[in-house]
Amino acid sequence: MQSTTRKIWIVDFGSQYTQLITRKSRELGFSSEIVTLESVKESFSQGKKPECLVLSGGPDSLSTDKTDYSFLFEQDLPILGICYGHQIMASHFGGVVAPGTIAEYGKSQIQLTGGHTMGPIPKEFQVWMSHFDHVTKVPQNFKTIMQSDNGLIAGMVDEGSRLMGLQFHPEVEHSTCGKEILCYFYEEVAALKRDWSSTEMLKETSAIVKEVGDAKVLCAFSGGVDSLVAATIADKVIGKNVYCFFVDNGLLRPQDYGHIEILKKETPLNIEIIDAKDNFLGKLKGVSDPEEKRKIIGHTFIEVFEEKVHQFEREHGIHFEYLLQGTLYPDVIESISPHKKGGKSVTIKSHHNVGGLPERMKLKLLEPLRYLFKDEGRKIGEELGLKHEWVYRHPFPGPGIGIRVLGALDNSSIEKVGHSDQILFEELHKAEIYESIAQAFTVLLPVKTVGVKGDGRAYEEVICLRMVSTTDFMTATWTELSHDFLSRVSGRITNEVKGITRVVYDITSKPPGTIEWE
Repeated sequence: MQSTTRKIWIVDFGSQYTQLITRKSRELGFSSEIVTLESVKESFSQGKKPECLVLSGGPDSLSTDKTDYSFLFEQDLPILGICYGHQIMASHFGGVVAPGTIAEYGKSQIQLTGGHTMGPIPKEFQVWMSHFDHVTKVPQNFKTIMQSDNGLIAGMVDEGSRLMGLQFHPEVEHSTCGKEILCYFYEEVAALKRDWSSTEMLKETSAIVKEVGDAKVLCAFSGGVDSLVAATIADKVIGKNVYCFFVDNGLLRPQDYGHIEILKKETPLNIEIIDAKDNFLGKLKGVSDPEEKRKIIGHTFIEVFEEKVHQFEREHGIHFEYLLQGTLYPDVIESISPHKKGGKSVTIKSHHNVGGLPERMKLKLLEPLRYLFKDEGRKIGEELGLKHEWVYRHPFPGPGIGIRVLGALDNSSIEKVGHSDQILFEELHKAEIYESIAQAFTVLLPVKTVGVKGDGRAYEEVICLRMVSTTDFMTATWTELSHDFLSRVSGRITNEVKGITRVVYDITSKPPGTIEWE
């Protein structure tokens, strides 16, 4: 997918939000990709360039960063600078960037200034700030178009040169008019035409699969929307050469088993279930550290696949060359620490399906969705004609219940999470709010509390409900639900799940929390 043929190149200066610029741009209908400063310089030297540049935010300060960025502004391209990119632009054209006496982090109110208008965007709106340095004087030929409620310059534009800078982050959900501001720049300042759609995404992902030719492809199939879409694309492109193996690791929920059986019956996919419950649970016995659990699950997953591959190849006289996975952009972002200007991004947690497998299995990775977001994968699923309830199924992590039991695993703890999760699942559907929530699940906490059941004292465990609202899974807010709904779920869990005395609700957003607890 990353071919430097996109209409918009987003130059990554190390912001945690860079990928959201890509997502928002594509959502607006403009093809875009993330590139490094070095790759831009190399492409320019070869005569290759996009129709537009976006300079991302980043952790550096121009007071210490002495990098020469002038080559970015020598191609007569429309350029949008965001946060640090805004400061680079201002400095290059002769403006003044200074360390602030007032830091701006989090939500801030912004006003349009100087009589400037931006289509449907109101004169005052809320944005997300994350900076200390700021532009104190805009360059010649630029005019200030926005300021924050404390009087700092928040936006500038030179329409004649098709240049615009924003001190805030329009790409995040917290910026209420962010999408409209990006659209204003792309359409009114940069004069770009839309070129991105679900049809185009399907065309490109299919082209990636087509490159394997007549090779045999092994699919690491979970039944979730990502692996289902990836497998369906592959099935349509190379058909009988795709073999889907579903690993039952003993960490699945009741609804997962039913879902796989439905897919076996109602899709043309060749799905085989591998029963590896005892293998996984034996290795996880007594392990409580979350990262160690993830690694054990990941390594065991590889071992199971290796064994299955060798067995299948011997029995059928074939040789697998590719491993097909439904890896998405957020998986890559959180798991791989790519080189950034001025440092590396933080690895939040390891993912079982990102990297490592080809080395152990001697297979080449085939990841047609690797540079797509969850919502884009769903759009492709709809384009492929997959059932709505399959495409909009909530995500379920590869380690499954293994990371939803805080602490060591045993059959009892797995059953408590599986049963309580099934109750939550049923009530969400009954209340017809399942699809209005991005992800919902339950977690078994490693604490006991006193309760009363019947006429006796109970000293039992706690289930936590976790429900979040998000469109990109990079940021998320906890979902506000009625007291009646929460009371109904709590009552069913404490009455029906053996060993649970108390139910609590997690009201932490991402950040500072992650969506999963482990």
